[in-house]
Amino acid sequence: MGEKGTVQKSVTRQANPGKATILALGKAFPHQLVMQEYLVDGYFRDTNCDNPELKQKLTRLCKTTTVKTRYVVMCEEILKKFPELAVEGLPTVKQRLEICNEAVTQMAIEASHVCIRNWGRPLSDITHLVYVSSSEARLPGGDLYLASGLGLNSQTQRTMLYFMGCSGGVSGLRVAKDIAENNPGSRVLLATSETTIIGYKPPSADRPYDLVGVALFGDGAGAMIIGSDPIVGIERPLFELHIAAQKFLPETHKIIDGRLTEEGISFKLARELPQIIEDNVEGFCDMLIADAFGFIEDKDYNKLFWAVHPGGPAILNRIEKKLDLTPEKLNASRRALMDYGNASSNTIVYVLEYMMEEGLKTEGDGRELAEWGLILAFGPGITFEGIIARNLTA
Repeated sequence: MGEKGTVQKSVTRQANPGKATILALGKAFPHQLVMQEYLVDGYFRDTNCDNPELKQKLTRLCKTTTVKTRYVVMCEEILKKFPELAVEGLPTVKQRLEICNEAVTQMAIEASHVCIRNWGRPLSDITHLVYVSSSEARLPGGDLYLASGLGLNSQTQRTMLYFMGCSGGVSGLRVAKDIAENNPGSRVLLATSETTIIGYKPPSADRPYDLVGVALFGDGAGAMIIGSDPIVGIERPLFELHIAAQKFLPETHKIIDGRLTEEGISFKLARELPQIIEDNVEGFCDMLIADAFGFIEDKDYNKLFWAVHPGGPAILNRIEKKLDLTPEKLNASRRALMDYGNASSNTIVYVLEYMMEEGLKTEGDGRELAEWGLILAFGPGITFEGIIARNLTA
């Protein structure tokens, strides 16, 4: 596994007393880097498939996803040890979980260490842990393995969120916000970790939708420290979290359908997903804005910043069109998708990092990151997760 640092910046805006803030970010990745231009040949070689129609379809999908690079746990050594992972119809859930459980813990530990270093306080000051993953299954859960691997105090209070898919990162942030605001002095470590090995399968004409996942998804981990009332001179709050909301859309539970089977997780993503998100995103955002401010002046969404989980380019395009956003508003989301693919719950961490980085680049040129904005993600349900946040880095 490998890790990457985080952009940090001095703070000028002050956090409001009692409000939860993101105090640090961190991320980590497996060592295997996949260039999108080489993915198709490698995938068909590794799965011993020579279906030209499926290969052409994946080639087209790889171009439309806008992904350029991704990190993945899957590698030649794993396929040599477990060749059955590339064979259709074999019961391999035991093998998959053996790989995934270890991999997600290792990545979560590495991302958490980066985050804690950026935070600047000792590990012993963490009081709560929120752990998010859709890539493992065991008892005890990954939260305990992560706490043990980090060396957290045995009285650290743990919360685990499993199988929430792409909305999991913002779901975890909502839970961490509630914990921080209801436990004065607490410091919450939120860790997310995902790997696609749990659903890795050979191409099949009976499952053409699998190729979307092959072209889109990546592996990695993310971490945040959340707490209220930052200690001046020691902690550097990045974003203040104000109003958080979750909403599911009735009768849409089959649109994103994932099932744990003897062959791992099988996913189906319906074609209607981008349209459903487009049809409902404005109402959800307006609800959040009304709860926080009562209104949005002239309903100009471009006065806000937008940290949106990049489920795919079609979703980002439709949100941009529906809300009449200028292109730069979703630039951080598009960069995260291009560099890491859709890494499920982790990706919102990467988006927030890129947003901070762009704020540094544009400082003083009239294009600074807005003070207020939304953190958004969409997952199975269909579930909308959103947080009204305040940028404290300008």
